[in-house]
Amino acid sequence: MIESKHSGETLWALLKRRAVSRRDFLKTCAALTGMLGLPPAALPAVVAAAETKPLPPVIWLHGHECTGCDEAFIRSQKPLASDIVLNLISLEDMEVLGAAAGEALERHHHEIIAKYPGKYLLLFEGAVPTADGGVSCMVGGKPIAAKLRAAAQNAAAVVAVGSCAAWGGIQAARPNPTGSVAVSEIVGSRPLINVPGCPPIPEVLTGTVMHYVLFGMPPLDSKRRPLQFFGNRIHDTCYRRAFFDSGMFVENFDDKGAKAGWCLYKVGCRGPVAYNQCGSMRWWNGLSYPIQSGAPCVACAADNFWDTDPFHQRLPNISLPNTIATADTIGLVAAGATLAGVTAHGLLSVAQHRRHKEKDRREGEQNE
Repeated sequence: MIESKHSGETLWALLKRRAVSRRDFLKTCAALTGMLGLPPAALPAVVAAAETKPLPPVIWLHGHECTGCDEAFIRSQKPLASDIVLNLISLEDMEVLGAAAGEALERHHHEIIAKYPGKYLLLFEGAVPTADGGVSCMVGGKPIAAKLRAAAQNAAAVVAVGSCAAWGGIQAARPNPTGSVAVSEIVGSRPLINVPGCPPIPEVLTGTVMHYVLFGMPPLDSKRRPLQFFGNRIHDTCYRRAFFDSGMFVENFDDKGAKAGWCLYKVGCRGPVAYNQCGSMRWWNGLSYPIQSGAPCVACAADNFWDTDPFHQRLPNISLPNTIATADTIGLVAAGATLAGVTAHGLLSVAQHRRHKEKDRREGEQNE
């Protein structure tokens, strides 16, 4: 693999060198603004960053994984994965998409680390096995844990790609014979962004990477996930939420409620505790997501989801404003809240009517 010629170039310099017009550059910046979840007013800031900030070299390593995160990434639609790789980042090392392999790729990996200390972005996909000296995953004759630790030492930041990298994933499921752990347990105090999901939504991953490219570290929650993509529960963006609030649930996967598209909470949907963008961005260019196809959310972006037993076990309760309700009483609670609101509105209207009537009476007496 040869080094990318746009390492250190700005996005505007790269596109201009490739005869892209200023108009198309601004269109690209407008698309990036939307992809990052930023308001239209942020477009000038995106343009300024694209004109002045050098594109960082990117290294993408693979540990104990199934390559599902790669498969998701290459299906990114907005922007296309090809545009990300060829135009928006300087991808220097990735086994799946690399032109080189074996010794040549390993040599290039070490050259990039030596040439750009403190400047390259490190993506890591998969869990990190630690049992028996890490022999469960070897790359270049060395445990992947050692390669990750060495690469992370001089990385500007580390992105844990997928639930395996963020939390340990399927490899860390009981009894975890390989001693697989999350990336965070290996890289120490290095700046870290977790992008969980099994696999992560392609546009969530590309959006996170592009936020770093343009603005540096994105705002993170307590679990080091980007807030713009993991700030809302799937439950709060689910199109079946109205059925939940009305107490209309699927009891069995083949009943009338399932055919009518009712809420899947009773058959194990974990949307109320799952934080992700599935309900908003969906998959395959916004076409669908599991709940839309009739499958309960398994919270694949949550830690320890793989050890849920049984897999579609119903959650015991769910938070509502000012109460905790079970699935059996949710409709009654929601209806009670609605009734209370209607009653309160009615009492308020009566009180206001009495005040206006009393005011008219006093004004009438004064006029006399």
